[in-house]
Amino acid sequence: MPAVSAHPTRPRVAVIGAGPAGLMAAEVLSGGNAQVTVYDRMPSAGRKFLMAGRGGLNLTHGENLGAFLPRYGAAAPALRAAIVAFPPHAVRAWAQALGQETFVGSSGRVFPRAMKASPLLRAWLRRLDGAGVRFALRHRWTGWDGERVTFDTPDGVVAVDTDATVLALGGASWPRLGSDGAWVPPLTQTGIAVTSLKPANCGFVAGWSQHFARFAGQPLKRLALSFGGQILRGEAIITETGLEGGGIYALSATLRDAIAAAGEARLTIALRPDMTPDELERRLSAPRAKQSLATFLRKALKLAPAEIGLLHEVSRAQPLAKLDPAALARLINAVPIRLTATAPIARAISTAGGVAFGELDARFMLQRMPGVFVAGEMLDWEAPTGGYLLQACFATGAAAGQGALQWLSRSA
Repeated sequence: MPAVSAHPTRPRVAVIGAGPAGLMAAEVLSGGNAQVTVYDRMPSAGRKFLMAGRGGLNLTHGENLGAFLPRYGAAAPALRAAIVAFPPHAVRAWAQALGQETFVGSSGRVFPRAMKASPLLRAWLRRLDGAGVRFALRHRWTGWDGERVTFDTPDGVVAVDTDATVLALGGASWPRLGSDGAWVPPLTQTGIAVTSLKPANCGFVAGWSQHFARFAGQPLKRLALSFGGQILRGEAIITETGLEGGGIYALSATLRDAIAAAGEARLTIALRPDMTPDELERRLSAPRAKQSLATFLRKALKLAPAEIGLLHEVSRAQPLAKLDPAALARLINAVPIRLTATAPIARAISTAGGVAFGELDARFMLQRMPGVFVAGEMLDWEAPTGGYLLQACFATGAAAGQGALQWLSRSA
């Protein structure tokens, strides 16, 4: 826990984690005249942030808060105040102030015009440097030695005196980029309740045959995916062991929880959701002549080789060639996929679980550890892709930074 000193000038704050939540906390704290040092175990800041930017960088989403907040499910009430205080339009204004204009895409997602993270991160780090924020990299947080914050470094163990600490160490996905979940034991050993970390926005294992696994990396486009009463449009990507991709990620929380409860989940995929059963059957009833079944399906329905391969994969008990047009039409728009496990958490886009909100006060401070604040993906929430993940990281980082300033002002 931080050792609170009488700080007549600038309080010392350690921000642990140089991802978006930690950097936002550092920005708020430095703007409040705190002496801020950001610690991270990696040799550079924002590594996962940069990875997120490879796909275009969904900073936030353009929908109104009435539709936005429910995306966080059960955690929405706990996140509401932070997001209302730093909402999507504030994120866009913040990016604009860093010289990065944003736009709203056709899906409602908000992107920087540059469509990548690196220009934004560079500008952000320059601004933090100009505000006097220091960085101590290659510092792995290990907990506390009495009232001092401790780190493992290339030069040995380092213990640091602070007036407040913001923990923003991320979840446990993509550990090679910095977030490895190693913060869980130091917190649980102090009695802090942490919900087990689980993969979110993740892929799943389907147990493909070796023959079908050769389609790994191939996309399945313009699908309708159904599970548990939910039907949504999206895409998927075949992996060596199962499926991943945007459409799968959108259903991942319910699929993951179903597998945990029953050992499997039965996903249904419509390959041609815009075609009625009658239209499919009519096209499939046309004379095939000497065409192979694959050629016929490609010409009649524009099915890709991977889609045809998927149909063969799920109909091993009764070969496709023996199905009549009506049965084949039903299969094409109701392909059953048996999922048996999530893909490893290290490959997930994000994680669920984390520090229970019941451990925090309204300032995002741990109630049993005064002066220690928590932000970002360390907290027990999850959300779909599309800007919701970064929005909550930015907002909780800002809230934790503001909370720390309020606490410091009262404890000075």
